[in-house]
Amino acid sequence: MVQIPRTPASVPSPAPRAVPTSADVARLAGVSRATVSYVLNNASAVRISEPTRRRVREAAEELGYVPHAAARSLRAGHSRMVVMPAPTFPVGPLYHRFLGELQGALGRLDYTVVQYGTVGLPGDEAARVWAELRPVAVLVPGPGLGPQGVQVLKRSGARAVVTLGTEPVEGAHALLMDHEAVGDCAGRHLYDRGRRRIGVVVPREPGLGLFSAPRVRGVRRAVHDSDATVTELPLGYDERDAERLAARWDTLGLDAVFAYNDEYAMLLCRALQDAGVAVPGGTAVVGADDLMLGRLLRPRLSTVHIELPSARDLAELVDRAVRDPGAAPERHKVLGATLVHRESS
Repeated sequence: MVQIPRTPASVPSPAPRAVPTSADVARLAGVSRATVSYVLNNASAVRISEPTRRRVREAAEELGYVPHAAARSLRAGHSRMVVMPAPTFPVGPLYHRFLGELQGALGRLDYTVVQYGTVGLPGDEAARVWAELRPVAVLVPGPGLGPQGVQVLKRSGARAVVTLGTEPVEGAHALLMDHEAVGDCAGRHLYDRGRRRIGVVVPREPGLGLFSAPRVRGVRRAVHDSDATVTELPLGYDERDAERLAARWDTLGLDAVFAYNDEYAMLLCRALQDAGVAVPGGTAVVGADDLMLGRLLRPRLSTVHIELPSARDLAELVDRAVRDPGAAPERHKVLGATLVHRESS
């Protein structure tokens, strides 16, 4: 048996280190507690000299002092937390970059963005879970949240609810994403290049129908009342699935494909080339998102460059809504689409 040595009773355990307070910072910096609060909370309404600000910050760093978020929320009457529920659909590099920029923009306005997962819960039920955090604002990507969920969030203290989707929600600010414009842009380009038998990739992955369905409609709109045909091509993000689609390509009789986005386009391009289908000679290929990897592909990938909403503009919308929660909901159409023509089409 292994004996665990006991600590002698005569040796006392070290006392827990006292948590530094704003009073400690004030004493070390030689200022009032109010000045410490103004400096560390980035209050702009009070003029404090830069040497004093520097002295307070140095004292806080030396003591390891961090302001208490809950106490600050009690004083202000609301938190500075912005909850952004994790999306229930697969996201790519474009979204991740946008999220990073948004966190930076909100941080500069003294907000903290918290990503919160509620997988498996419908929007209005998930809203109750988000409300438990008592956020000052909630940014909801995708569909699901309804008017009832918006009211739950507002009753819990959320001053701003902003949705990013294809349809507005009663009571919430909305950034309306026009994915039909992405498909329309790709379809017009392919038609103008002389392509008449156009395939459109429809991802099999759950949740992506929110984006793929309007993109298909956009391609159909682009070639409406013309001699072109549009064929939907279900495709999973999987090499074997792409190989199976490429193996029957000759039977489909297509001379072009809008592959939903750059990732699916690169997957399909490789499978087509391995199957002996020339790109763009036999089939022109267009993606979307304008990822760097598409420029490294051979042939270089034509793509739809998507202009996401400005992170700074969205952060300022949140800030306006927090400062004036009674204002009428704002609704903005976003998501610009521009074709970038390269070698694959």
